Amino acid sequence: MSGVIVTGPPKASAQEVQALAGYGVATVHEAMGRTGLLGTGIRPVQQGVRVAGTAVTVLSWPGDNLMIHAAVEQCADGDLLVVTTTSPSTDGLFGELFATALQRRGVRGLVIDAGVRDTQELRAMDFPAWSRAVSAQGTVKATGGSVNIPIAIGGQVIHPGDVILADDDGVVVVPRADARRTAEAAEAREHKEAASRAAFQEGELGLDRYGLRETLERLGVRYQAYGA
Repeated sequence: MSGVIVTGPPKASAQEVQALAGYGVATVHEAMGRTGLLGTGIRPVQQGVRVAGTAVTVLSWPGDNLMIHAAVEQCADGDLLVVTTTSPSTDGLFGELFATALQRRGVRGLVIDAGVRDTQELRAMDFPAWSRAVSAQGTVKATGGSVNIPIAIGGQVIHPGDVILADDDGVVVVPRADARRTAEAAEAREHKEAASRAAFQEGELGLDRYGLRETLERLGVRYQAYGA
């Protein structure tokens, strides 16, 4: 397998990333019309952490982390490394040494559709990671791949420079061209949810606030006293 390392792709601006960084993955997913999630199989190795950054993408061969080494050189402050493989792999492609090199370059975290290891060390050094698997299985460095090309994870296409958000709920990709608009939609959704939260704290029911009694009636759902 040959490949290509693309240098200097366009990225979402730091201001756009910052505008999205304050919102949770669920909020941003909803704000984009319920799109962008990388699936339920990519899970954090830590808890209580939220990150946002611009994607540096990697396509590797299963069980081979050569292209992650190549990708480190292309990473800069504010980036987030996103790795997938040409076919399913759970081998531990990424560990503490990679994290050390990336942290030195200001990289905000890792999303990998494969395995990660050294999870205790990653947590201790505050390097966030989301992975398909945790595996101590080692890898080789023998096959070419690509860096900074479009890749797909969980049915979502990720282009280099797109915004990646990740937290305890999972990972979402925001296309670079949609970053500003999505941040505005996420802010509007936050305001709406804050109003609903205040109403629920006062005892209002979702059935009434969202007009769901009419929906139940339309669907033919009826109330019946127990034993009647």
